[in-house]
Amino acid sequence: MAKARAVYCCQECGAQASKWSGRCNDCGQWNTLQAEVAERRGSGMALVMEGAPPIPMDQVDVLSEPRFSTGVDELDRVLGGGVVPGSLVLLGGPPGIGKSTLLLQICQLLRTTRPPILYVSGEESARQIRLRADRLKVSGSGVLLLSETRQEAIEAQILSIKPGLVMIDSIQTLFKSDLAPAPGSVTQVRECAASLMRIAKKEEVPVFLVGHVTKDGQLAGPRVLEHLVDTVLYFEGDGHHNVRALRSVKNRFGASHEVGLFEMSQAGLVAIHDASSFFLRQRRQGAAGTVIFPSMEGSRPVLVEIQALVNRSNAAEKGAPPTRRAVGLDGNRLSLLLAVMNKRLSGLGTGNADVYANCAGGLRLSEPALDLPLVLAIASSRRDVAVDPHLAACGEVGLTGEIRSISQLEPRLKELSKMGFQRVLLPAQGDPHLQPWARALAPLQLVPVSTLSEALAASAILKQDSQIKDL
Repeated sequence: MAKARAVYCCQECGAQASKWSGRCNDCGQWNTLQAEVAERRGSGMALVMEGAPPIPMDQVDVLSEPRFSTGVDELDRVLGGGVVPGSLVLLGGPPGIGKSTLLLQICQLLRTTRPPILYVSGEESARQIRLRADRLKVSGSGVLLLSETRQEAIEAQILSIKPGLVMIDSIQTLFKSDLAPAPGSVTQVRECAASLMRIAKKEEVPVFLVGHVTKDGQLAGPRVLEHLVDTVLYFEGDGHHNVRALRSVKNRFGASHEVGLFEMSQAGLVAIHDASSFFLRQRRQGAAGTVIFPSMEGSRPVLVEIQALVNRSNAAEKGAPPTRRAVGLDGNRLSLLLAVMNKRLSGLGTGNADVYANCAGGLRLSEPALDLPLVLAIASSRRDVAVDPHLAACGEVGLTGEIRSISQLEPRLKELSKMGFQRVLLPAQGDPHLQPWARALAPLQLVPVSTLSEALAASAILKQDSQIKDL
């Protein structure tokens, strides 16, 4: 009988070491090595039977059953058009964000077309799941509940029931009896996920896995978990807004970085189809410090309101640094843009002022095209001059004050035209007037700008004179 030996496994990356150290040599994280007993060799990572011969590509059988819709349009968008049979989907997000709610709503929509649906919960009893299902008005017909954490028992039920869809809530609660580490450890998560992947491919049954996240917002467990699954979805949002963003960061069957938008209500998650109207419905027109920005969420343009508030800084008058805060935006990018404005533009006086920036509605934005509308919103608040409510802006701002070109300009402009905007400030480089699709943008007027001073003059915040001339 082989003698058990102890190894130290990193809980972040899954790397193994023969002795403990304070820092993992692979990922560089501190205090992540934990002792585990290795009792066997081999792994469940294999997806095919041992000794299987290679198959010519033109002789591989293609799935006869195409991908099917979940009934939730926003989820189908993120998945690339629907669920692929035999796929393994990992759904991550902070507690209370709506992961279990989304799975139960899928059960309600697919219980008649993909029966039976097996819902496995390692955290709640069947009675608790039923109570939530009743609140969401999810019928129990066609849905089987299983409160189990043993991987072997779950696999036996899958092979016996032959479900049309399997949901595991959550992968961190499962364990294999022949492995010594506790549930949630790197070894258990890796081996359980590999076993589920193997049975999903063999039986051609799609499996949804719920994954916990760490305090840093990353999926808990080894990075091999994200590499193993076919699709990785992240739920984003906070407790102060009802907006939920479902973002795809990996998809073997479709485009990655697609985003689905939902609104959390008493009846569960409601898909947001017209996102631009949703985020602009509470907009106050004629107020200083607001500019509309055509953002790109995946392949879909969404109009959002960028707000800024510039106020006198009492701390700066006493020699302390002024306050700078960003909500829904990158704080480092805000500091960079303020430095550019302080250096390249004179007369605004933002260097010693408190500046607060916000993306209204609860979305989180990070793309460079946000620079120009954010600068305009700051200048508008500083001068207390309202920007034309029918004007929008998009463009990246360089360190020399130039307006640089951005990607996916066509869908942004078409969304502005559809929503009735009259003017848009955009980078002068790569004149869109020459594009054939520009004729369909009327009555939207395209205003190319090359520098910040031109943008401020075109938006009527400041006149283009010596006071704001680029240095």
